[in-house]
Amino acid sequence: QLPLVESGGGLVQAGGSLRLSCTTSRITFNFYTMGWFRQAPGKEREFVASISSSGDIIVYADAVSGRFTVSRDNAENTMYLQMNSLKPEDTALYYCARRLRPGRDPVDFDSWGQGTQVTVSS
Repeated sequence: QLPLVESGGGLVQAGGSLRLSCTTSRITFNFYTMGWFRQAPGKEREFVASISSSGDIIVYADAVSGRFTVSRDNAENTMYLQMNSLKPEDTALYYCARRLRPGRDPVDFDSWGQGTQVTVSS
């Protein structure tokens, strides 16, 4: 069983919305900054958003800023990614991960889940 489990992906038309969830029962969640990444076919895994342990520091990639919202519920060991105004270029496998050190590179994170597929049709 992987440390983190993502869910909520699916097929949606451009302009639509999805809400992704990331949960765990296997790793310490509350004390870590958590992040969302995505990887499209043939492309490198890229940073989407991160949220600090208390939720007071949030960072977004320029490509999603203003459309996506990251949040967390530490009592439920769950992080969310609300995605609005989706575009075909948002199509990717979305992952959550735990941040080990400052940075936005995948090597700065661990405890990856299996990912959840988001497909946006035009």
